[in-house]
Amino acid sequence: MARTRYAPDRGLTARMTLTMFLLGLVFVAFITILVLVLSATGRVSGGAIIFFAVLLGLVLGVGSLFYSDKIALSTSGAQLVTPQDGPQAARLHGIVDRLCALANMPKPRVAIAPSPMLNAFATGRNEKSAVLVVTTGLLNNPDLNDSELEAVLAHELSHVAHKDVVVMTIASFIGIIAGLLVRFAFYSELFGGGGRGRGGNNNNGGALPVIFIVLLVGMVTYAISFLLIRLLSRYRELAADRSGALLTGQPSALASALQKVSGSMSRIPTKDLRSAEPLNAFYFVPAFKAGGKEVSLNSIFSTHPSLERRLRQLAEISEQLSKQG
Repeated sequence: MARTRYAPDRGLTARMTLTMFLLGLVFVAFITILVLVLSATGRVSGGAIIFFAVLLGLVLGVGSLFYSDKIALSTSGAQLVTPQDGPQAARLHGIVDRLCALANMPKPRVAIAPSPMLNAFATGRNEKSAVLVVTTGLLNNPDLNDSELEAVLAHELSHVAHKDVVVMTIASFIGIIAGLLVRFAFYSELFGGGGRGRGGNNNNGGALPVIFIVLLVGMVTYAISFLLIRLLSRYRELAADRSGALLTGQPSALASALQKVSGSMSRIPTKDLRSAEPLNAFYFVPAFKAGGKEVSLNSIFSTHPSLERRLRQLAEISEQLSKQG
């Protein structure tokens, strides 16, 4: 964790650590079962499959980590801006400068994405490669005052300070490996690996059950890791809310911004929301219309806590600050 003035939350940190431990446990159990199944059949070299799956997974994971900022900028259509690029860019840079000074952290690059949505996100593997992206909808909205905009940006800068992109990339690596291992095992069985036993005799009769076992174990592993990664993501959003609110000392401003940004989604065309879906895990508020089927599904597999949960935490922080004052 970066040495900034963003306040840590021991409770959330403990839950995130437990979630990461469970992800590792699931991964180890998956590899163990897969090796035992494949080795018992004598058809496929489990070690070779695991080696190539882990190698490819590492390449994909490292590539995603090192190019996360470029991928996010390209996907959102955002352009880097300087304080000289107009009054709104100057206003945005001014707020970021104040927050970085308050948090005692390096200033990330700043970009603006052309989107009617009220939203923002930050990405990058470290503070040097980090980029903070704000949509034109959020920046130009007359209903959002400077305190609310500052609260949103404080939340996003917390993700940078706490290296959340690195944490989530490591967590996702387990799911990537699980998927690759299943594919490699399946194709090894399908295209000759399982066609003959050790003695060279045709042994196709046992190939199909092995494939089903590998696929079943892989699907269960992926499903469990998927839910754990979503849980970890929700914890990190709550931690960013808390850190941002404590940094600015204005949890009510963040609560107000959350309500305005969430409420604005119902006015955004569906096609714009769908085009923004690839970045939902990064956004301050995911791009879903309130009351739709998408929200029902999102509440089950969401990368973000519910609005009610986030507002409840902010209300608790407000109460704590008022007692301290």
